[in-house]
Amino acid sequence: MTTATPGTTREPPARTDAAAAAGSSPPAARPSLPSLTGLRWMAAVLVFGLHVNNFGYFGGTAGHIVTWAFGAGATGVSFFFVLSGFVLTWSARPGDRAPAFWRRRIARIYPVHLATLVVAFLLAFTPAHLPKPTAGQALANALLLHSWWQPWWQTLDPVSWSLACEAFFYAAFPLLLLLLRRLGARGATVLGVLSVLAVLALAWADAHHWTGESLYSFPAARLPEFVLGAVTARLVLLGRWRGPGPEASLALAIIGYFLVPQVTPGYPATVCTLTGFTLLIPAAALADLKGLPSLWRHRRLVRLGELSFAYYMIHLLVLRAGTMLLGTKPHFGVAAGLAVTAVAFAVSLGLSWVLYEAVERPARRLLLRRRRPGARPAPQREPVPLSREAPAARD
Repeated sequence: MTTATPGTTREPPARTDAAAAAGSSPPAARPSLPSLTGLRWMAAVLVFGLHVNNFGYFGGTAGHIVTWAFGAGATGVSFFFVLSGFVLTWSARPGDRAPAFWRRRIARIYPVHLATLVVAFLLAFTPAHLPKPTAGQALANALLLHSWWQPWWQTLDPVSWSLACEAFFYAAFPLLLLLLRRLGARGATVLGVLSVLAVLALAWADAHHWTGESLYSFPAARLPEFVLGAVTARLVLLGRWRGPGPEASLALAIIGYFLVPQVTPGYPATVCTLTGFTLLIPAAALADLKGLPSLWRHRRLVRLGELSFAYYMIHLLVLRAGTMLLGTKPHFGVAAGLAVTAVAFAVSLGLSWVLYEAVERPARRLLLRRRRPGARPAPQREPVPLSREAPAARD
């Protein structure tokens, strides 16, 4: 990119892979990356499998197999954090302003968060003996601040702790993007290396309890993963990414995933999968840009990826509601365990479709609809360039 934008320096003349493939300058709207949407679904499935394991649907040998397969499923959240940084940086446009970016992010995540928050609140007052939230906990959850204080990080809809982290990332993104555009390729690489070192240092501190409490859900501790995703997107945009292809990247991600049981539970697991995830995301993106074969680009997988956010937000509430019928940790045999898991999966998927079609999409359209022709936005000085979502690589 060679066009200077307000508040940034001119960048070295480097063409993106997308522009090179088209044989022209970068388009106004960058190409969509459907493989990343498909990958989102796979990460959501890992989290679902983790929670099925935690709820003890399977007993005996089947339980051991489920633990082996999904015991590391929490790393799917780390994948979401890296992917979020990549997608927002990839889809950033010159001239966009920070308030407009934040408005779009609110429209993207808050309607579903609010809907599932209401469901979680109602569940808390059923006979399921779930913890009753205090007024402070409910307010902190509604404002996506609950992950900043360890005792509250899993109140109401427990998976929403990651949204509190994302809210912090969104707040920091304008400055991060401005920094990346000033640094160029070499500086961005240094920032990526520093992010990896930060994860290693935080994992060491968490494993040795130097901080006094777990860093797993602490938003500031998860920021390096988001930054790393933004760095890789920046290098792809500059045509300077030199990572391995999708097959090798996927192999590294799988190896890292199955190394997780060998480290201290919690934040240190991030170290195992960080390399594989960081390599897999740009590899899948480049496969889309170059028209290479990609398993993750399958039409149905992309459709499931579009539902993945709603699915992620509702599935644990479905599992919690199921305890009223199944009890806690029922440890079924193989046949019964598979049947119950299939029902929970189907109900979660059906409700995620309802949330997507009846809440997420219409609420986003309502919140983002254009102003009346006569209304003019107030002038702002030194706009910060930010992102608009790529059509099929939503974060």
